Amino acid sequence: MKGIIEAQSPTVNDTCTDCGSFVDIGAVIDEHDTLLTLNFVGDSAQTDAESMASHAQARFAEVQTEFVTTAAGIDLLLTFGVSAEKMIFQLENGL
Repeated sequence: MKGIIEAQSPTVNDTCTDCGSFVDIGAVIDEHDTLLTLNFVGDSAQTDAESMASHAQARFAEVQTEFVTTAAGIDLLLTFGVSAEKMIFQLENGL
């Protein structure tokens, strides 16, 4: 752990003894990144997209959904109220 602390930039204050890492959350989350596009293909594309849209609406009441038919299948556009909701949805659903 001592070597990790010594190797850090002077502007980093990382005291985590388990991971030895530092992330500026502002570098990970962009406040305007609220649009998630999911692509569905195959015979069940429409059903799968509708199911995912329903799941998103059940989890976040303010999410807006849009279905776009493409040559390959269906694109589901989910627009969340804030970027943290998008990130939570992605993490909860392994996206």
